[in-house]
Amino acid sequence: MTASPADGAGGCPVARPDRDGAAPAYVSYARMDALHELAVPRTESPRELTFILISHVKELLFRVVHTEIDQAREQLRSQRVQDACASMDRAVRAQRVLLASWDVMTAMTPDEFLTFRDVLGTASGTQSFMYRALEFSLGNKDPRSVRDCLSHLDRYPVLRAELDAPSLYDEALRYLGGNGLPVPAHVLERDVTRQYEADPGVEEVWLSVYRAPGRHPREHRLAEALTELSYQFSLWRANHLLVVERMLGSKPGTGGTSGLGWLRSINEHRFFPELWAARTRL
Repeated sequence: MTASPADGAGGCPVARPDRDGAAPAYVSYARMDALHELAVPRTESPRELTFILISHVKELLFRVVHTEIDQAREQLRSQRVQDACASMDRAVRAQRVLLASWDVMTAMTPDEFLTFRDVLGTASGTQSFMYRALEFSLGNKDPRSVRDCLSHLDRYPVLRAELDAPSLYDEALRYLGGNGLPVPAHVLERDVTRQYEADPGVEEVWLSVYRAPGRHPREHRLAEALTELSYQFSLWRANHLLVVERMLGSKPGTGGTSGLGWLRSINEHRFFPELWAARTRL
């Protein structure tokens, strides 16, 4: 039996460079050295470094959630609803880590944030192309957001692809319609590049699922997976609102928004609106 590198270290893992003096395999595989070099503060404040690092973490988690949503869409297209729900469950776990990231931000006092806020200029998390692609993938193609993204579509192909693609909810409704539930034809044939609007006929379909879960077990599982995804997204927005209020009060946002007022307005939006409305009628 060949001895492992850890055998000579009492079982502890050993980080050894490659023979040519390169970084350890873990570092080189995921390019960890390059990742850490990306965090370059512009002030001496250690809080700015934390702010940048947490912003990087959130951005990467947006991509994790988007990847799982994209998988769920493909699985719904091929009638693999259980797999799609599993993908959404994984997305929800990543969303919960996103929510936890706000706790790190709230450890920063308002005066600490103000020591470096000016260097942000017009930079704002609302400008994240991955966050916007994530919203598009869930069906929120608000005309204002689309307009703001038009000049960036060539730079960020994922944005253009998501603008043109059916959302996760579009695919869920197509799944329902393809399995005998009476989803209105105009919903199934709608222009997927436009903002999704609630439809009474879709609400009736979801009501029929919730009123007879034993007859529609897969559809019921899908409904709850979608609702949890939407719920976690709403928690994210609510936490964002509270963190901004805690750190900035009612100051204008760095990205040109009205700050708190704008966050309060988007906080009212719900993905998959008929799933929320149906609960009132159960």
